[in-house]
Amino acid sequence: MDIAIVVVYLIGMIAFGFWGKRRATTQSDFLVAGRRLGPLLYSGTMAAIVLGGASTIGGVGLGYQYGISGMWLVIAIGVGILALSLLFAGRIQRLRVYTVSQMLELRYGQGSSVISGVVMWGYTLMLSVTSTIAYSTIFGALFDIGKVPAILLGGGVVIIYSTLGGMWSITLTDFVQFLIKTIGIFFILLPVALAKTGGWGGLADKLPADATSLTAIGGDTILTYFVIYTFGLLIGQDIWQRVFTARSPGVARWAGAGAGVYCLLYAVAGAVIGMAAKVLLPALESRDDAFAEFVEMQLPPLLAGLVLAAALAAVMSTSSGALIATATVFSQDIVARLRKRDIEGGSEHDHIRSNRLYVAGFGLVMVAIACVLQDVVAALTVAYDILVGGLLVPILGGLVWRRGTNVGAVAAMAVGTLATLVTMFVVGDIYANEPIYVGLGSGLLVYLAGSLLSKPTDSDVLAEWDRRSRGEPALVD
Repeated sequence: MDIAIVVVYLIGMIAFGFWGKRRATTQSDFLVAGRRLGPLLYSGTMAAIVLGGASTIGGVGLGYQYGISGMWLVIAIGVGILALSLLFAGRIQRLRVYTVSQMLELRYGQGSSVISGVVMWGYTLMLSVTSTIAYSTIFGALFDIGKVPAILLGGGVVIIYSTLGGMWSITLTDFVQFLIKTIGIFFILLPVALAKTGGWGGLADKLPADATSLTAIGGDTILTYFVIYTFGLLIGQDIWQRVFTARSPGVARWAGAGAGVYCLLYAVAGAVIGMAAKVLLPALESRDDAFAEFVEMQLPPLLAGLVLAAALAAVMSTSSGALIATATVFSQDIVARLRKRDIEGGSEHDHIRSNRLYVAGFGLVMVAIACVLQDVVAALTVAYDILVGGLLVPILGGLVWRRGTNVGAVAAMAVGTLATLVTMFVVGDIYANEPIYVGLGSGLLVYLAGSLLSKPTDSDVLAEWDRRSRGEPALVD
């Protein structure tokens, strides 16, 4: 029964791909769903993309090991979405660009898009790879197949529906995934977990005292979660590309804030489920087994199938969102700039065909890397550190400081990225906190110095930035 439900789910995802294909008639449709999502679709898809395997399987695992303080990773994600939505999403939506790098070029002038595009491309590609490996573990356990067949199965489904309809297919599948996730976690798994353990009082009585402490996971770990994930969500292409899909600044701001609140609730639910798993299954070898083992041991087949589908929904939505972000950054910020090709030129049919090829091509790359990569957590940590260390300062600086210049932005990207990598090598620990702090600190210093010592941004560039920030159309030369 549980296998049948998951198979139906996968067939449904492909069907939504064909549905989305009918709606993707322009490049804007393919890359940003025509920029016309309303509050319900927007909030659901935003929550779907940020709550992936780390938030679901990983969040339950952290609750299993650390108790209620295991919620902080997903809390940091929720805070990032709230901050982005309330502080910046309205302006970002009005710019009507496709990538973060295009925003940087619009703000500072030409010269920053390629280097920022390369950094962002590496981050989105690794995010798609790690998500692929995460859902392959579920397929492997469910169908009793090896790692590579599981990756080929799940990756094939993601590639098909993402390639067919682009962001429209991903939006439709993400919203269904959001609904499945909500039912599976909040209406099935959480009530069962509390019922079988005697509620919160029963959990407190049956677990060690530190299981109910908000800081048992450690203050340094909590701080690191906020530095890496909150800041990462403020500037990630996969997240900004969802902001670009909103039909108005108000939708981007308030529906995005709703998704952030949902993430906070999801964080608490995951930690509580993990605590219940600790009571009922105290001898698991790995905390990351808590989710699957709890589902298998405590739920009947029908409910187990729904919850496993919810886990797949969580991970596949992140994977598909990262995949289209990878293709978009590569085509818009790297290939187009290096070839000095007019991004807006050509027919819509040519644009869609080209974008489909990029999505399919990077989908195959994603699957190939996933088949050979071993330490996925390390790879994702490096990607997030480079993203935040190299791009946070110039992106936020461009949004809040008018004196920031292209010289300062490019210097911050180069120095922040290099400092992060060098410190990581010197410290000898990928998971250390020092690399991200050194990267951010050095990037900020050179951004301020480079901006103050260089000629202010050209008045025509700032005038166009102001126009676009107000939602006015671009000037045509």
